[in-house]
Amino acid sequence: MRTFIAVDLPEEFHSKLANIQARFDGFKFKFVDPALVHITMKFLGEVPEEKIGDISRALDGISCVPFEISVHTLGVFPKPKFAKVIWIGCEGNFEELHRLIETSLSSFGFNQDPHDFTAHATLARVKYLPKKKKEDFLHLLEELKDIELGTMQVNTIRLKKSTLTPEGPVYETLHEVRLK
Repeated sequence: MRTFIAVDLPEEFHSKLANIQARFDGFKFKFVDPALVHITMKFLGEVPEEKIGDISRALDGISCVPFEISVHTLGVFPKPKFAKVIWIGCEGNFEELHRLIETSLSSFGFNQDPHDFTAHATLARVKYLPKKKKEDFLHLLEELKDIELGTMQVNTIRLKKSTLTPEGPVYETLHEVRLK
């Protein structure tokens, strides 16, 4: 099964995320359902079902104090003129949590992330951006770059299963770890 570890954004952010996405209505982007928007801490990929229990127990061993984060700043990957992903940034103690997740799962043979961890939540995927709309897109990015959604407490991480469907992904929480 296709799996990842995530921090979910709280329900009170869903309408704010939908409002940001609505600003991009004139573009034909693939938007993430606001109720599904999350911060991916580690993408595990395809994992045999019989390994889920072992992975869950390894994650249970993580000792990280809950922390507050700020959810703000709109950005894109890889860069504005060639955007493929639109995201909202998240600032907090993610480096430590990411390191602890990587360490707890090191014996399972998952690839270590070669890049520095950038805490973000994907809002949309840009499949195609016509040249005539690029300027409008860049202006909108500039206008929204300093957007503030608010703060939240990170006190759980979730091991999730992702099932891809033509209507979009369906996520199922397989295991929840309370930070302590």
